[in-house]
Amino acid sequence: MSTDISYTPEEVAKILKISKFTVYELIKRGELAAYRIGRKVRVEGADLELYKQKSKSLNSLALPQEPSIINEQLSHSHHFDRDESLVICGQDIVLDILTRHLEKQFPQIHFLRRYIGSIDGLMALYRGLANVVTAHLWDSDSNEYNTPYVRRLLPGHQACVINLVYRMEGFYIAKGNPKNIATWKDLVKSDVRFVNRERGSGARVLLDEQLRINGINRNDVLGYEEEEMTHLAVASKVARGEADVGLGIEKVAMQFVNLDFIPLHKERYDLVIRLEDLERPHFQALISILKSPAFRNEVMGIGGYDISQMGEVIVEI
Repeated sequence: MSTDISYTPEEVAKILKISKFTVYELIKRGELAAYRIGRKVRVEGADLELYKQKSKSLNSLALPQEPSIINEQLSHSHHFDRDESLVICGQDIVLDILTRHLEKQFPQIHFLRRYIGSIDGLMALYRGLANVVTAHLWDSDSNEYNTPYVRRLLPGHQACVINLVYRMEGFYIAKGNPKNIATWKDLVKSDVRFVNRERGSGARVLLDEQLRINGINRNDVLGYEEEEMTHLAVASKVARGEADVGLGIEKVAMQFVNLDFIPLHKERYDLVIRLEDLERPHFQALISILKSPAFRNEVMGIGGYDISQMGEVIVEI
């Protein structure tokens, strides 16, 4: 890659194999340097190369590859100051609302958001790189969400699983469903182009489990290797006609006028916290916020979520 040319955000997205929405988020957060020519955004080749080198440094610390807003101290240490920082992992907008409520109560605490998938979040919790992570990982053997994965990925560590919301997972399809997509087996139709989520995300786990159960070879799914990092990016690709179907949550589908949604699976979206942290003041505040009318009403106002068990302890492991 030449360092003396500039790239558009779309070209950067193709080079890094991420969505253009993630590129704009990186620029917005100052993690990737960019400049404007009129209304156009450009990224210098040298700045893109610098970002890639910084990402490699993070990866050497076993951090997941999805861009984060964890401050620079994490690039120099495996651990952060747990009395001054609290890292919350997950991608749902409900977590942004939760973080805002926490910031009001604890202005002295740095609440840092990391936008990564469920498995990467649990691994970050195991390695001491996160305090609160979310998971929506379905286990087909037990028909249970999250608990089997927490047991496997946090060996020797006690954890508490607390419900945040329930969400409906399903297919994003074009308005009117022109390809007549209804079930998992329709993904192998020769004229159906699929767009996938990244490895480690809850949606990817659900897909792979369903392919296995239905006896579907992933190599027969056109577009299986095409990955996007968020539900929003998947839905956008279907809405633009670049794919015929993708898997994600119903809430995101509501944001697109030219998409239909086929509900397939009601999923439990939980918070996972180390049991030893549960009695600390800001964790107790987190649970209180989940049960507060103000927070619950704000989430209800967004729509697309079932909050009937919000704040309830599902299991202590």
